[in-house]
Parts: sequence; structure tokens; C-alpha cells
Amino acid sequence: MENLTFNSPVLKMEGLLVSEQTLYPTFLFFLIVYLLIMVSNTGIILLISMERSLHEPMYILFCNLPFNDVFGNSIVVPRLMVDIFRPTSERYISYTDCVIQAFCYHMHLAASHTVLMVMAFDRYVAICNPLRYTTIMTTKMVVKLTSSAWGVALLCVSILLALTIRLNRCRTLIENPFCDNASLFKLSCENPYINNVYGLVYTIVLKGSSMGCIVITYAKITAVCINTKSKTLNSKALKTCSTHLTVYLIMWISGFIMIILHRFSGYADYRKGAALLNHIIPGILNPVIYALQTKEIRQVILKILHSNSVTAS
Repeated sequence: MENLTFNSPVLKMEGLLVSEQTLYPTFLFFLIVYLLIMVSNTGIILLISMERSLHEPMYILFCNLPFNDVFGNSIVVPRLMVDIFRPTSERYISYTDCVIQAFCYHMHLAASHTVLMVMAFDRYVAICNPLRYTTIMTTKMVVKLTSSAWGVALLCVSILLALTIRLNRCRTLIENPFCDNASLFKLSCENPYINNVYGLVYTIVLKGSSMGCIVITYAKITAVCINTKSKTLNSKALKTCSTHLTVYLIMWISGFIMIILHRFSGYADYRKGAALLNHIIPGILNPVIYALQTKEIRQVILKILHSNSVTAS
């Protein structure tokens, strides 16, 4: 019956396949994870917004990461939790809603790379050109970098989804816990050759650009640290760059695993699990890494906690 459907306005979502015994533990797990992501990331944004000592380019640019994590997980996780309690035969989603979810999902992934690229530029200027940092990283420059990060992601993802929307569909089953571009063009009864080519180019360019930017930036930072032999500079570079590099590696490795598993149909269950982990793990770890590793943020958090404890006593 499914193959007889042509451009159906309603799709069937596979979602997560869980047994009755694991239904509530699975829901509780995602609920706790979602609350952790929302509270920690929103807290970091509010902390940087309200604390004047953190109104610096480094922290303002970093605000894009927690905002992106809140945005990306709010699109996927709540819908996933609702579908857990629905029978698999009743997990429907409109085609329009599915496209919107796929668009937001890929915006989240693309922005993760572009934001980390502009943060790498900020670190490069701070360490390699410290005397010119304030003249280069002005408010206007921060706005330009932030707009560029989101603008590039918007353009690339718009083309990605536009190529998929143009295809006619003869299937209705989304074989994934949530909607993404690959799941959408697999519904097509046409040859998705252009989609595959653009998707491959898009992935290579995005990930290649971010990796190239990180490698070049950190190579120059390392060269400056070696040449100057300054303990103060080396300490500053280690503290500010280690957090950035850790976040980048977590995002890149989890994303790479998902891409590899997408190419092998025999590992569909592992792919679905990797896709979810790729979505939620950075959202949990990013604020923790920055809160623990960044001295200024850690000091502000400790100051707030101390003032609250004094007030309570």
C-alpha cells in the first residue's frame, strides 16, 4: 500500500522502538537529558548576559553554542518523547512539519561547525595578535562573525533541503527517530543522484573547512607559543584552546560515526543511536567543559553560589 502513495501530505514516523518494560525508563532518560541541556545551556547564556566581566568577544561568541544546543534539542527531543508513548502505527507527522524538523536539525549541525570556526579565529587573534585584539575584535566584528556563522549554515542547509523538496515521493515511512534530509529523500521514487552528490560535497566542504580552520589556527598558535617561549602565553593558550578543541573533537567524532553508519543499512539501529547521541551529548558536555575549564566562568559561578549560601544562612 505504501508504494501506491504519491506525495502524501502525511508521513509515518518510525521513532524509537522500545519495549513496554523499557518505555518509562527510556522516557525518563530523555526527560532528564533534555532538562539538563535546557537548564545548563540557558544558565550559561544568562550568566554571560548578566555578568559584565564576561562581556568579551570570546564569551559572546561562545553564547552561540549553548543557544544552538537549546535550539537543536528543542526541535528533536520533545517530539521523540511524545512518540515513545504512541503505538508505532499511530506515529504520524505532516510532510511540512517533517521538512521543518529536518531543516532545523541540519541547521543545528551546520551551525555547530561554523560557530566553532569563528571561535577559532577569535582564539587566533587573542594569542597571535594580543596587542591588536581589542582593535580587531570589536562589537562590529563580533556581529559580523556571528552573522557569517549562521548565514553560511542557513544557505548550505536551504540548498540541501530545497533539492529534497523538489523530488516526488512514493513512500511514507521515515525510517529514523526524527526527520532528517537523508530520511526525506529516501521517500522519493526518483533518482536522488543530485541529492547524494550535493550531500557529499556539502559534508566534505563543511567538515573539511572546519577541520582545516582548526588545524591551521592551532598550528599558528602552537608556532607562536614555541617561538615566544612565554610561560604566561603558553598557559593562556592551553586554558582557552583546550576547551574549544575538546568541544570540537566531541562534535566531529560523533558526527563522523553517524555519517559512516548511514552508509551501511545493516547497522540501522546503531545509526539511529549514534544520531541521537550526536544530538544530545554535545549539548550536555559543552556547558560542563566551559564551566569547569574556563577560569572566569568558573569564578562567576562560584561567586554566585557563595553569595546564595551566605544569603540562605
